[in-house]
Amino acid sequence: MSEDGKAAKAPGEGGRLWAWAYKYLAGPAEGVQGAVQGGSTQARELWKQDLERRKQWSREQRERKRAAREARRAGR
Repeated sequence: MSEDGKAAKAPGEGGRLWAWAYKYLAGPAEGVQGAVQGGSTQARELWKQDLERRKQWSREQRERKRAAREARRAGR
């Protein structure tokens, strides 16, 4: 221990700022069980359905924009 009663830290261990940064920005997730695996089977299936709906919407938007460009070109 050091003179003020706190344990000496090893070089490179950092201080309060580094501890905070690691805990809140770079550290391991806490209280998020199953996040990487996707949780339940039902949750995974709902996520996949939502993703497919979003992809379909994006495809439709691209198609609408393409059709509008084609219409402008044909109208010249």
